[in-house]
Amino acid sequence: MRWTATGLLVVMAAVFFGSRELLDVHPAWGFVNAFSEAAMVGGLADWFAVTALFRHPLGLPIPHTAIIPQNKDRIADTMAGFLRDNFLTPAVVARRMYGMNIAKAAGEFLVSPKEDNRSRITGGAAELLAEVLESLDPDRLGNQVRTGLAGQLAKLDVSPLLGRMLESAIADGRHMPLIDGFIRWAGLTLEDNEEMVTEVIHSRANSVLRWTGLDERISSSVLDGLYKLLAEVLVDPEHPLRSKIEEGLATLARDLQHDPKTRERVEYMKRDLLDNPAVADWWLGVWERIRLSLIRRARDSDSELGAEMRKGLAEIGKALQEDARLQHQINRFARRTVVGVATRYGGQIVQLVSETVKRWDAVTITGRIENAVGRDLQFIRINGTLVGGLVGVTLHVIDGLL
Repeated sequence: MRWTATGLLVVMAAVFFGSRELLDVHPAWGFVNAFSEAAMVGGLADWFAVTALFRHPLGLPIPHTAIIPQNKDRIADTMAGFLRDNFLTPAVVARRMYGMNIAKAAGEFLVSPKEDNRSRITGGAAELLAEVLESLDPDRLGNQVRTGLAGQLAKLDVSPLLGRMLESAIADGRHMPLIDGFIRWAGLTLEDNEEMVTEVIHSRANSVLRWTGLDERISSSVLDGLYKLLAEVLVDPEHPLRSKIEEGLATLARDLQHDPKTRERVEYMKRDLLDNPAVADWWLGVWERIRLSLIRRARDSDSELGAEMRKGLAEIGKALQEDARLQHQINRFARRTVVGVATRYGGQIVQLVSETVKRWDAVTITGRIENAVGRDLQFIRINGTLVGGLVGVTLHVIDGLL
């Protein structure tokens, strides 16, 4: 556009000088000469005006030229004041945001975003999650989480909770698998420790029994009797020993809830468990495996983490779309937050704008403003050339009539 405006000015100059030689040939050339003369003057005047805004015309230090570079500090303060008075006052911010339903708009975007936006949201969130997990100190964070959990467990009275759980399980018959498991565990434990049982019986037997070999028979009989008893208890739901076990579990459930001594013993065991270094080491290992697994899943494009995140975002978006009360709360929170930011940091934002513009040199601010205005600056020159030509023709007609 700059070349177009300059070319039009050159054309008008050429027409002006060329038409002067043809004024006596025909009266019409007078109109052409008047148009080109006035167009050339108008184009030059507007070229001077446009150039004087940003730089010295032809490099000459003419007064009141290069207006923008010489007044950039004042322009910066004016821009900052305009921004402060029209955008960053609490009343203006609140009024502009009052009619905005930010929550609903966010919900619509989360429910049905474009595919590229969906990929960017989930990919960016997953990468952010991975980077946050990598930046954290595993030992320090694991210890903090462990300390927090231990603090909450220390406050929790687990004995009544365990008692109610056991009591409910007995009432619903869900304790039967527990008893069966205990019996099987007892059988396996006995099987793994047969030699120890035999050795105990052998050491307790007198010399006569050991000399006659009856201790071995006694130990075998004892083991066979125990295996037979466990098998009978396991297969017979009505076995008396099973009833005794159920009575013992019912008593334990009651003591866990109401017996101070039992509750104190459970609390002591809980505190001892929480203070055990082995538990701390176990938790750190569990946390590290969780952390590394999350990092791998976040960076794996084929994992289910992206689908889960998209599903979660869609559910949030649906709630934002349909729940008017939630919309009201979120919109009110957003409005108060932005108003608070404007109140607290408005002056700093304005100062940032002002100082940034003031730090720009003359070439930078000239180029940015000129590029922001763009083609319209050159249209000013073109319009000045054409309007000047029309004024010249008009004056030529008036002069001929007089």
